[in-house]
Amino acid sequence: MRPLYAVPLGIAATGAACLAYSAGYEVRAFRLRRVEIPVLPRGARPLRILQVSDIHMVSGQRRKQRWLQSLAALRPDLVVNTGDNLSDPEAVPETLDALGPLMEFPGAYVFGSNDYYGPVAKNPLRYIGARLSGNHGLNTADGGARRGISGAVHNPWEQLRDGFDSAGWLNLTNTRGRLKIHDLEIAFTGLDDPHIRRDRYTQVSGGPEPSADLSLAVVHAPYLRVLDAFTADGYPLILAGHTHGGQVCIPFYGALVTNCDIDPDRVKGLSTHAASGHSSYLHVSAGCGTNRYTPIRFACPPEATLLTLVPRP
Repeated sequence: MRPLYAVPLGIAATGAACLAYSAGYEVRAFRLRRVEIPVLPRGARPLRILQVSDIHMVSGQRRKQRWLQSLAALRPDLVVNTGDNLSDPEAVPETLDALGPLMEFPGAYVFGSNDYYGPVAKNPLRYIGARLSGNHGLNTADGGARRGISGAVHNPWEQLRDGFDSAGWLNLTNTRGRLKIHDLEIAFTGLDDPHIRRDRYTQVSGGPEPSADLSLAVVHAPYLRVLDAFTADGYPLILAGHTHGGQVCIPFYGALVTNCDIDPDRVKGLSTHAASGHSSYLHVSAGCGTNRYTPIRFACPPEATLLTLVPRP
């Protein structure tokens, strides 16, 4: 008979092996996902959008920087950055260097809480407990100002903004913008981060641009109030990030937390959202980074997504 102490020892060994895998391998196992979405007018040529999100750059993350630089070989028609680029106030130059080759392409961006504020170390078990009690929870990527924490580190987001703007990327912070790509007029409506209540939908309400071939909605955190507003106004596609795909998932089950009020079944990838008799496609990127205090991923590899928009049937 196996000694009784062998059971907890076996559980501990399994846990240690999973931790070593998630922190030593999977968190650096970058991948590209490909998704096709039918939202273009009939007869339009496909449009390839590279979505990057939740980079959470920490100074010295060379492998992540090289991978981001390598994505330029995809030669996308458009790059959309859905925020949380930083997890280190010293990492702005390395973030801009990593994204430099992608800034040669047309682009648009919004910021997340971690672009504005440095992360705060928190007990990850709090979020698991919140999920199991019926609250989808907040993950440890919260910016320091989420609950008004005194002494929150101010990230030099202005430098990040200036770098993106100088490359010609559209700043979609509670505003609208337009780009012409190939023969398509693309209109954008963006919001600042709902996670720290910087979104101001009344400043951008009114729905898609009638003269555009396609109107895209862009936001960092996919909170339901924002998804409802975009969908009710008739946007065909919403792009978001923030969730990290759950970051630590259970194989064959999925995410335990979403870091917002969206349901876990839509924590990453392509889904639909319905509101006020309308339906929108929603794509949530699982992102390619982690908070510097929880540098692990399990059953949820870091990613970027190449979205190929094609004509509606």
